[in-house]
Amino acid sequence: MRIILTGAGGQVGRELKRLLPSQGELIPLGRQDLDLGDPQSLQAAIRNLAPDLVVNAAAYTAVDRAETEPAMAALVNTQAPLILAQECQRQGAGLIHISTDYVFDGSQGRPYQESDSPAPLGVYGHSKWEGEKAIQAHCDHYCILRTAWVYGTLGRSNFVKTMLKLGRERSRVQVVWDQIGAPTWSRDLAVSIRDFIPYFHPGRSGIYHFTNSGVASWYDFAVAIFAEARRLGIPLALEEVVPIPTTDYPTAAKRPAYSVLDWGKLAQVLGNYPPPWRTSLRLMLEELSTREDDLS
Repeated sequence: MRIILTGAGGQVGRELKRLLPSQGELIPLGRQDLDLGDPQSLQAAIRNLAPDLVVNAAAYTAVDRAETEPAMAALVNTQAPLILAQECQRQGAGLIHISTDYVFDGSQGRPYQESDSPAPLGVYGHSKWEGEKAIQAHCDHYCILRTAWVYGTLGRSNFVKTMLKLGRERSRVQVVWDQIGAPTWSRDLAVSIRDFIPYFHPGRSGIYHFTNSGVASWYDFAVAIFAEARRLGIPLALEEVVPIPTTDYPTAAKRPAYSVLDWGKLAQVLGNYPPPWRTSLRLMLEELSTREDDLS
């Protein structure tokens, strides 16, 4: 099986790049190899490479900047998935596409199921939802895999690395307490994709959710990061973590207050449950603590 991986240089893509060779011949494509903002080159690349499966880990993820760059967000998050869906349909290939919890508005009081109606609050979430709809309309063999609050050892910037940086520089850090979700290690997400591929046939096409198990606020997540960092001897200047409401931390894009995803559908296919987020955070930080370049 020939697999094209887009977004191979991102934090999820880099994990997939290590894992997917076990499933077939992998062709990893990063930004330097493939411009998702260029529809013609994207179409030509898929036609020339003739994959059996495309795993799309590429996306425009600058949530706040998307509010002032809607055309760019739409190009990467909507138009590119449309082209991938059309080309996969044309060639009889499968498409696995990573989407987001931000397609929901966060007004629900229970974990979101795949069948719940999206209602994105901002440009980023809307562009991702439009991409989902394009895939469903133009491809018969697809998996839309929604996830949330992704962080990883690999990659330049994520919430864990930001908190560690602030914890080294400041004695006091303020973190939002009234947004609830599920922190998700990029490696666990990549493992779920690898493990799903043997089960992925047209009869299983549809939307799936994956996050680590359990829930947390951003404040809970930050407190856990600092606790685990101290346990590992990672140097911190931090003395206090202060919970604040969303209203005290205004952003250009509105975030869902509650975006926990129900991952039971995928767990039933795979026959196992996602690891608890705190366990995965500990493992990630243990690995990160051995990589001095990533802690600097």
